[in-house]
Amino acid sequence: MAIIQNKKARFDYTIEDKFEAGLVLRGWEVKSIRAGGAAIKESHIFVRDGELFLLNANITPLKTASTHEKADPTRTRKLLMHKHEIMRLIGRVEQAGYTLIPLDMHFKDGRVKLEIGLGKGKKLYEKRQDASKKEWKRQQERLLKTRNR
Repeated sequence: MAIIQNKKARFDYTIEDKFEAGLVLRGWEVKSIRAGGAAIKESHIFVRDGELFLLNANITPLKTASTHEKADPTRTRKLLMHKHEIMRLIGRVEQAGYTLIPLDMHFKDGRVKLEIGLGKGKKLYEKRQDASKKEWKRQQERLLKTRNR
């Protein structure tokens, strides 16, 4: 069950493969995510020294967050994956021109996980085609619904 979704990602990118990664978070961040106070719409993933990092993910601190720690809502967070998965992703990003996109944030066994998509950016005409296909499906559903009445 996704808590936070990045709907813009599926509109801007063609997702070819999905991966699940853990996140290195602080206590107040987990509480805030549970309360729905996070956004990954403008975030992206980059590679540094063979590790993956999530940049610009906004986790708004709660009013009751810890007082001894200064909360930084957009700090860079490290992603946790197996080394062989990271190397495979790095290879595809560098050689084939793919991009790593955060798709959604969810809980799995009490831990926060991030679903990562490996995709390529869509051209403007591809976005228009997808929008027209979506509209045509809506019209079909409306016609079937009125016909069945």
